Amino acid sequence: MLTLFDYLPSQNAWKIRQLLAHLQTPYRTQHVSIFEGAGQSDAYRAINPAGTVPAIRLDDGRVLAESNAILAFLADGTRYLPDDAFARAKVQQWLSFEQNHVESQIGSLRYWTMTGKLPRRAPALVEAKRAASLRALRILDEELATRPFITGAGYTIADISLFAYASRAEDAGLSLQPHPHFRAWLARVAAQPRFLAQVHPYSIDPHAMGELPG
Repeated sequence: MLTLFDYLPSQNAWKIRQLLAHLQTPYRTQHVSIFEGAGQSDAYRAINPAGTVPAIRLDDGRVLAESNAILAFLADGTRYLPDDAFARAKVQQWLSFEQNHVESQIGSLRYWTMTGKLPRRAPALVEAKRAASLRALRILDEELATRPFITGAGYTIADISLFAYASRAEDAGLSLQPHPHFRAWLARVAAQPRFLAQVHPYSIDPHAMGELPG
């Protein structure tokens, strides 16, 4: 049985939980206490050198890390990743956009906000993250004005990936009101079968208010 290395407040880990729920794939969970340093242990870094979650271990012992790589692997041969080469490349385009413009911007700003770290960050850095986050939301709203899901008519892992942090923009103090097409897309994603609506706040982890171990 597949093993998922998870940390519940991580929306990157939520991506994998969500796809596994859609696929109705059984798996076991191994929780990684990121803020207590478990991600930096030799044992875990043999699984994921970066020490982050998520990661998976297959029955044969092979391991894979990075949320979007895991999504692509698990979705191969399913309705959530197209067979056509160009359509697959469009999925990859939006997975790259998610990493460069959503997770690294909205995700970071949300994390700092929810764990009380915002006052510890340089104001110029916070403002840069906020501006980049707002730009990402504007782009998504413009794109989703033309089609129901981000790569076209069908729901794919690109939608799962983008939803993870973009849907939580309000946690970072970013208003979604100016983005009606984006908000309509959020509702379409949330209407998918076996959608996982539960979000785990960082407050469930008493260690999350501290900085991540290096």
